Amino acid sequence: MLGGICWGVVWMVSQALMPAVIGKAVDAGLADRDRGALLTWGAVLLGLGLVQAASGIIRHRFATFNWLTAAYRTIQITIAQANRLGATLPKRLATGEVVSIGTADINHIGSALDVVARGSGAVVAIITIAAILFGASVPLGLVVILGVPLLMALVGGLIRPLHRRQQAYREQQGKLTSRAGDIVTGLRVLRGVGGEATFAARYRAESQSLRSAGVRVARVESMLEAAQVLVPGAFVVLVVWLGARFALRGEITPGQLVAFYGYASFLIAPLRTITEAIDKLIRGHVAARRVVAMLALRRDLAEPAQPATLPDGQGDLVDAESGVVIRPGRLTAIAAHTPEDAAAIADRLGRYVDGEATLSGVPLRDLSLATVRKRILVADNDDRLFSGPLREELAGLGGEVDDTRIAAALAAASATDVVDALPDGLDTVVAERGREFSGGQQQRLRLVRALLADPQVLVLVEPTSAVDAHTEARIAARLGAARAGRATVVCTTSPLMLDRADHVVFVEDGKVAAEGSHAELLETEPRYAAVVTRGRTREYSVADRGRAAGAAVRPRADAPAPRRAGRRDRPARARRGRRSGRAAPHRRPCRGDRARHHDRHRRPDRAGHRWFRGGAGGDHAVRAHRLRAAGRAGAGRAAGGLRRPDSRHPTVHGGACGHR
Repeated sequence: MLGGICWGVVWMVSQALMPAVIGKAVDAGLADRDRGALLTWGAVLLGLGLVQAASGIIRHRFATFNWLTAAYRTIQITIAQANRLGATLPKRLATGEVVSIGTADINHIGSALDVVARGSGAVVAIITIAAILFGASVPLGLVVILGVPLLMALVGGLIRPLHRRQQAYREQQGKLTSRAGDIVTGLRVLRGVGGEATFAARYRAESQSLRSAGVRVARVESMLEAAQVLVPGAFVVLVVWLGARFALRGEITPGQLVAFYGYASFLIAPLRTITEAIDKLIRGHVAARRVVAMLALRRDLAEPAQPATLPDGQGDLVDAESGVVIRPGRLTAIAAHTPEDAAAIADRLGRYVDGEATLSGVPLRDLSLATVRKRILVADNDDRLFSGPLREELAGLGGEVDDTRIAAALAAASATDVVDALPDGLDTVVAERGREFSGGQQQRLRLVRALLADPQVLVLVEPTSAVDAHTEARIAARLGAARAGRATVVCTTSPLMLDRADHVVFVEDGKVAAEGSHAELLETEPRYAAVVTRGRTREYSVADRGRAAGAAVRPRADAPAPRRAGRRDRPARARRGRRSGRAAPHRRPCRGDRARHHDRHRRPDRAGHRWFRGGAGGDHAVRAHRLRAAGRAGAGRAAGGLRRPDSRHPTVHGGACGHR
């Protein structure tokens, strides 16, 4: 910074001295007819030109270095602060604010440091010119000395309203960025629930508000730009007019008049530079306040003054608040009456919130966060895939991982087909947030990354909520073997996952209500059965629940014999769809990729569907391979019998769609 300021002063002062040298050349060379003096002053002018060129190049290099250093250093400290804050950041700061810091704010901060060198040179150049003018003519020197601060005061009157309006514009820009990020992130969900029009209207309204704020900023900026031309121009006219009057009275020489004209013309550049510096410094100040506000945030969890150490070997992970005990070498499933309870337990087990959790008898709050993060890994569906080669993304912070371990993790997460479908396999460059993958594929790849991290305790929150039943059955069957010898926690209510768990903990109202195996809890705990079976009466044996999805669903022994669905048994919407030549519309949006869902399910003669007598609710079609277990078969239990689809009519999907 200091080097840039010094070279900026040399660059600007060398330009400021040129009118004085030209005036000397006019007086000595032309008026006195002294050729030697003319050549001497010409050489001096050439030297000043060379100094100006060299100093300008060096100044520009320093300015560019300062700009890039300030911008990217801001990014570095912002990323470091985001990593330090961790889960605290989204609670305290909107996503749009963080994005704006990494886009617009770094430009303003870099530009502010870039203009400091030129602005400092402009100030020194004005002082130099004022001294020269004061030595040649006291009135002209006073005009410059008094006139320049007056001009800066006039221009400064526009700075305060510009500052306020830029602050308002910056806040509105952050809100709109957050809104755009929300729309892009949840676009598939918006399409599924038909909320595109609502969000588009909100975005349009906020965009118009941002446009209005930008217009208000532009009004002041246009006045500032006009003042940068008008005010210095009027000042030049005043100085030249006064100099011409003094020359006619013989108070100054013709060379001095030429020099005064050069000074007046040159003053436009430093005055504009100072005005530009003020504008950019204001923008940089607004941006810096945003960065400082983020850097001032503190984590919800404080580091202990003297971190404790863990004993050797593995120990129990206990959440005293809920009573959950996670033992090493066991796959433990947590089935909660409400998903929020399971998520809260996972946060306490991973110490993302303060609690009474202990590991090997040592309170987690007494351990350093680095130790907790190394021993306990919590993976949920809010995790993201970053851009870059897929191999590096799956390896995470562990560095190089051999292909054998990666292949084993891919098989355990049933994600081998995802990698095989990529053009370059593991070397394929993944887009930001893994946008090229579906929700289920992203979930499986995140599971692979968690398995490769190989922590002492792995906590998975709904790891299979976006995959189909076949894939979920494979993951459930392989997860225990992949984590053999280490503690694994799965927060889920999926019967497929629960049936494969070594131990199941049922949580109600934030407390452990029952423990045991999946089969035991189904038989002895009605509340657990109601949660797992989605509140419907069980009609299938435990052995049937443990089977992989896709097996044929058999009716109860006492159920009436199935019969072919007649015209009256089919929903009216299905009949309307047949008459219109279109497949009947879906009753509920798919929980996964809606476009992919329609492409997969819209054909009426697709195999794998069964009709169920719907009683008062009408007939419902449910994809057989999606019936996770007893709970997922509830759509047919209430019916009382199986029905096969009428191939002449389109299939109507009701209830929960199997494709997510």
